[in-house]
Amino acid sequence: MIRNLFHSSQPQTLSSSVTNRASLLIRHHLKPALGESIGPKSSQLRPSTAYTTRTYLKMATQQEPASKKQRTQPTYELLYHPQIPGRGEFIRLAFEAKGVSYTDIANEDSENGYSKVQDICISDNLGKEGNPPVFSPPALRISGAGEDGNALIISQTPNCLIYLGDKLGLVGNGGEQEKFWVQQLALTALDLNNEVHDTHHPVGVSLYYEDQKEESLRKAKDVRENRLPKFFSYFTRTLKWNAEKAKHRYLVGENLTYADTTVWQVLDGLYFAFPKEMEARQKEFPELLDTFYNSVKEELKTYLESNRRLSYSQGVFRYYPELDRQS
Repeated sequence: MIRNLFHSSQPQTLSSSVTNRASLLIRHHLKPALGESIGPKSSQLRPSTAYTTRTYLKMATQQEPASKKQRTQPTYELLYHPQIPGRGEFIRLAFEAKGVSYTDIANEDSENGYSKVQDICISDNLGKEGNPPVFSPPALRISGAGEDGNALIISQTPNCLIYLGDKLGLVGNGGEQEKFWVQQLALTALDLNNEVHDTHHPVGVSLYYEDQKEESLRKAKDVRENRLPKFFSYFTRTLKWNAEKAKHRYLVGENLTYADTTVWQVLDGLYFAFPKEMEARQKEFPELLDTFYNSVKEELKTYLESNRRLSYSQGVFRYYPELDRQS
């Protein structure tokens, strides 16, 4: 076929549309040289004809539609509280895992950043740029992705991850079913994340820890003794189910997904909040707490060693010695 002309001597970045147009140009201009039928034998052009291939490629490239040549990557903005990983970290990890640029508004603009975050969810906000109001951060703002060329603003951690999963290639390569498996695992991990938050705020989020310490002690004990092994067992069984493809390194398929980064973040937070409990569970769940945890950590190494990775403090994961295992 005429496309054979471009197999080895031309740059590999040429789009199929360019080579198709070049082929049509050759058909139109060189019929006498090629003959009426285009097939394997007639694809071997005379030297003088093959020499003109670059000319036709140049012509085809010049005719490429402007919409394709000007395609650009969208601009992502994360709107979340400053100075804490929190629920915004699940979204950061999606970007960082794929090396995609984003702006962390509140942390990168110390003067006005957080006011922009607050502005999207204040009580008198009736929506921005054609988007409905946001209840609470985290939220994502994607320039040009909304109606009439406006920005798209979406919120809720799992909703943002579902959106980014498709856009960034973090939903596996196994078709529609893998997307739903990835989603269910991430949602399960976020359920555990909420339970961990409630170990230090079991009564009310507007109360101080000290105002609900007695309830926190009871809640933390239940989470450590009953809930952690239940969740860890589920994730371990999933790793074993996928072991033939990933050898306990990924939960779904053969590549990193946002299910992996989400489960990893919860585990990492638990190592901070309950270090003694996690150490005691290590031998019980080696596939999850050793192979999986360290494998994902290695893939995130560049980010984790950068100043973009925020330290745990007063967010979802907090360290209170009295809430950890005591013996």
